[in-house]
Amino acid sequence: MKPPVIHTCKLTDDQASALLAALEARNWKPRVVPYARFAFESDKTNIVFYESGKLVVQGKGTGEFVEFVLEPEILKQAKVGYETILNPDLLLPRFGVDESGKGDFFGPLCIAGVYVNEAVINSWKDAGIRDSKNISSDKKISDLAELIRQTPGCVVDSVVVGNEAYNRLYEKMKSVNTLLAWGHARVIENLMGKRYQMNPPPVKAISDQFAASKAVIEKALMKQGKEIQLVQRHKAEEDIAVAAASILARDEFVKGIAKLEHQFQMKFPKGASAAVDAAAKLFVEQRGVGELQKVSKLHFRTALRAQGLPEPPKTEWRKR
Repeated sequence: MKPPVIHTCKLTDDQASALLAALEARNWKPRVVPYARFAFESDKTNIVFYESGKLVVQGKGTGEFVEFVLEPEILKQAKVGYETILNPDLLLPRFGVDESGKGDFFGPLCIAGVYVNEAVINSWKDAGIRDSKNISSDKKISDLAELIRQTPGCVVDSVVVGNEAYNRLYEKMKSVNTLLAWGHARVIENLMGKRYQMNPPPVKAISDQFAASKAVIEKALMKQGKEIQLVQRHKAEEDIAVAAASILARDEFVKGIAKLEHQFQMKFPKGASAAVDAAAKLFVEQRGVGELQKVSKLHFRTALRAQGLPEPPKTEWRKR
């Protein structure tokens, strides 16, 4: 897990006074910061305590300062550096499952799963494995994906749904969430088929809750998948197993886009934007409407715009 470079918390007046005394005793250099009651800096860390009572610790020395000064001397509690002691579940053997490409008009839908255990998690302590949405470089994604695949004890699986297959499945299922549930369930089933490679056996599978009902994935699980506890929650990527799965899924998606670009000799922008609209229109002009299913997800409104067809009115979402 990557060392923290920023930490925020609230301090009482007594805690603030104790922190000020501790910084002065260590000869930290004072700074002037707007709206701050006091601010100091060292060669690795900046500390600002605001009039609101909020403390901000920032810089490469954040983790060290919080663990050895702020928590034991000021807050009188220990959390940073002791996460796994305070929450042993962080080291449980488990699967993480995530997807990439759901919101991209061009390219496949990719779902990946990763098995981790205590040794795997400890080996990634300083690797920078985090939610792929927070990694902007495709090269970094590729490097981390390779690290994950090569980590001893880590077991992975991926399901890549190419565009033609995606469009057939969507036509049949009529729902992105149902399609996603099918993909997640397939990955869990595949990982369960590799249990002989896992030591110790997994105790649960964690997935992001992308549908209103948790039953969507549960209904899609097959025989082996029903044998493991399924945990669905929002912001599941905060779990390192799910974060690793998100990196693998994104790596598969990036590779899928590159393969399409090579095959059709055309640039396919990621996401859904004006640039994507322009690329879709150009593709239809050059290749024809019939080829669009090979590179895109046809239920997107972008497909209608690319063909010059009218878009149906948007339905207003209302909470039930």
